[in-house]
Amino acid sequence: MIINFHTVSLKKKFPLQISRGIHDRSQNLFIEIIKDGITAWGECAPGKTEGASSAREVEIHLKRLIDSKVDSLALYEVKQRAKELNIPPCAFAGFDIALWDWKAKKANMSLKDLLGLPSPHVPTSLTVGINPPEIVKERVELILKNSQVRALKIKLGSKEGIEYDKMIYSQVIESTKHSDISIRVDANGGWSLEEAKFMMKWLAERGAEYIEQPLVEGDEDKLKFLFEGRLLPIFIDESCRSAKDVAEHYQYIDGINLKLMKCGGITEALNILYVAKAHGLKTMIGCMSESSVSISAGASITGIIDYVDLDSHYNLDPDPSEGSSMVKGVTMINSLPGHGARLKI
Repeated sequence: MIINFHTVSLKKKFPLQISRGIHDRSQNLFIEIIKDGITAWGECAPGKTEGASSAREVEIHLKRLIDSKVDSLALYEVKQRAKELNIPPCAFAGFDIALWDWKAKKANMSLKDLLGLPSPHVPTSLTVGINPPEIVKERVELILKNSQVRALKIKLGSKEGIEYDKMIYSQVIESTKHSDISIRVDANGGWSLEEAKFMMKWLAERGAEYIEQPLVEGDEDKLKFLFEGRLLPIFIDESCRSAKDVAEHYQYIDGINLKLMKCGGITEALNILYVAKAHGLKTMIGCMSESSVSISAGASITGIIDYVDLDSHYNLDPDPSEGSSMVKGVTMINSLPGHGARLKI
């Protein structure tokens, strides 16, 4: 097995501001695996909250994993080895994606067919960050020029407080009043319990579809006070990093948002989905600052997911990868073996 690493700088067309800060560029690490004449691809989007804050850190961790002689192990065994070595999820995610890509290509099947999953069919939401209302207006109008768009995800939880959040959301309502668009809200843990209670009622009265991560990660014990009498479905994101988290919090939530970089790739993502469905929860898949390689891997499992938020590659200038595209609002995979994407080198 030959493993090559490629560090690539990514620049966003529009900076994305959430409750924890603003992001306009990043460096991702791409993993190229060559074995038996087959080339497979994975991608890591580093993140401080995901255990590795730079592409260099990710590469160091993955080299530790590779040096532990994993080339002859089954995927499950590789995942266990990564856990034993404390490999950060965002680092292992890229390796796991590449291994699944190779496995599907070896079988000459698409990844979704190898996993026995339906094709993607749920339209993706497109994200609008925390910005002054006039910028929100411009951003929404630009997004809606694409007639395929079916849903918007609005980032709230501004450091300026809930009055500022209300201004942002009100502008979105105004800008979409002539469009048949679903509006979802993600607070990224930016509210206190009392703010969350108030905002959920306020947003429900104004047509929001659900609220994602209303409370900061670590305050999961407060979810029960928010869940009772809720007027909007509650999804957790940062509070859901593994299937174990789903089992711990399912009583006081309506759904979960998994991210490949947060949970460690396809293998754990499937575990999360199975546990969530066993507890009757709705499911969602989101993304970080990822190109078409990771997005295509995620899109390969969306056939069994209720809500999709795979849009980060649409906001890259340019996308250094190729593989997925928007078809009737759906982030769609192609018909090639594997997840169907690759780094353009």
